[in-house]
Amino acid sequence: MAASCLSGSSTLLLLVLLLSLLGPGRVLAGCGCGDTSRGGHAHGGGSENSHRGASFKYSREANEPEPTKKETQGREQMVLIPSGVFTMGTDEPGIPQDGESPARKVHLDSFYMDMYEVSNSEFEKFVKATGHVTEAETFGDSFVFEGLITEEVKSTIHQAVAAAPWWLPVKGADWRHPEGPDSNILNRMDHPILHVSWNDASAFCIWAGKRLPTEAEWEYACRGGLENRIFPWGNKLEPKGQHYANVWQGDFPTQNTGEDGYVQTSPVTAFPANGYGLYNMVGNAWEWTSDWWDTHHTADEVHNPKGPSTGNDRVKKGGSYMCHESYCYRYRCAARSQNTPDSSASNLGFRCVAPAP
Repeated sequence: MAASCLSGSSTLLLLVLLLSLLGPGRVLAGCGCGDTSRGGHAHGGGSENSHRGASFKYSREANEPEPTKKETQGREQMVLIPSGVFTMGTDEPGIPQDGESPARKVHLDSFYMDMYEVSNSEFEKFVKATGHVTEAETFGDSFVFEGLITEEVKSTIHQAVAAAPWWLPVKGADWRHPEGPDSNILNRMDHPILHVSWNDASAFCIWAGKRLPTEAEWEYACRGGLENRIFPWGNKLEPKGQHYANVWQGDFPTQNTGEDGYVQTSPVTAFPANGYGLYNMVGNAWEWTSDWWDTHHTADEVHNPKGPSTGNDRVKKGGSYMCHESYCYRYRCAARSQNTPDSSASNLGFRCVAPAP
């Protein structure tokens, strides 16, 4: 890929310079999650064909597994999502510039989806079996939320994302060291894998005989059989005072009170499941989808949409533990954001789907 010829520090420095020119207006109504993209794939940078050439070998089109040739792993922890019709998007967007509208009817065939986000434990099995090296490890750095970094690590950092200064490029941050080289996951093996790029997530899914969900599949599954509801469980964030998702409480980005029990990620089994039996569809960690990013959608009724045929960014859904209504109201089923396929951060993971028989 284009960014691979740059060192991690040079790449991130380029990103910081670009965002300094764009100014703070770039992240209106956002936590800056969409700005944790590597400079080598800055929005609109590079030719469409060269970008596609760099990442296509990892794409669903090039690598969609054939279930007759490869057994799907972990089927016992997957849920059959029934075929059906649902309303995708919304006519009352929380963040209009993200392309949440219009509401449109979408028909989907049935499919299996992981009950849980892929955990550190599951990803470790993949790495041991394949020797996979993540892009964060290859680049030598990844983005970490400033509030989780030790003062020792912070003292070595002299850059920040201008439009979202709580995001810092940390050398040595990767899936084994989520907050930098002085951190580990020994007590978080059941938490969602972080610091994985779209390419890393795709590689895992292929190894498991699965694939990443389309945005339509993800949103349909998120809604859990409910129609025109904001969250997977209804319209109230905390019905009867109960927490249903791991999101930010308090003042973002300075104070997370942890009223839901967590100030960063939680176990993938935490909080109640939705109507389909899926856990943490919103909050906890953002989840990659297979779709290329676009903010313009047809209002026509469609069947099994797969998004644009090419693009610069991939769609991610669900929000994370960093999301708060005042800054990143994206822990909603219709909400969406994006990153370049080689990007990684301390709040970004995934889950997989597989075809139904």
